[in-house]
Amino acid sequence: MGKLLEVRWHGRGGAGAVTAAELVAHAAIEEGRHAQSFPSFGPERRGAPVVAFLRISDEFIRIRTNIYEPDVVVVLDPALLRVVDVTSGLKEKGKIIINSRKLPNELKSEYGFKWLVASVNATKIAREAIGVPITNTTMMGAFLKVTEAVKMDSLIKQLKERFEARAEGNIEAMKRAYSETLRED
Repeated sequence: MGKLLEVRWHGRGGAGAVTAAELVAHAAIEEGRHAQSFPSFGPERRGAPVVAFLRISDEFIRIRTNIYEPDVVVVLDPALLRVVDVTSGLKEKGKIIINSRKLPNELKSEYGFKWLVASVNATKIAREAIGVPITNTTMMGAFLKVTEAVKMDSLIKQLKERFEARAEGNIEAMKRAYSETLRED
């Protein structure tokens, strides 16, 4: 992957979008690549819409701005689709990964998306694997399935370091999402 991959994560305060972007960035760095992740600063209160940014490249990343034209958009909370224009600036060949019970083609027709759409019921997986409906690590699995941006083993290592005793449930959630994510071009 020689070119720059730019990803925008949409979530709600407390749902872990910032953590997900950070963990994927650390995984990429661990693989010897360049990466950066950072939140969009605003009213960071629990439940408020939050945006996190992620860049991964094989070369040094000079740009230090928010991501206005992402290659990939990850949506942790499907209710945000009605509140925020998550596809704002999404590149023509962009991809949208959504936590939803709906199939990709249903989401595509309901919202008029013209990009590749992938979906996974991350809330259900998180409840079953972790015991709480926090979908960030689950959506990391969906992100990996769609982009192959980093290796699964690199993400597992990051989850073990970050969550220690709670890592196993998060790893299970990520792996399940990887296998259960559906794509519709």
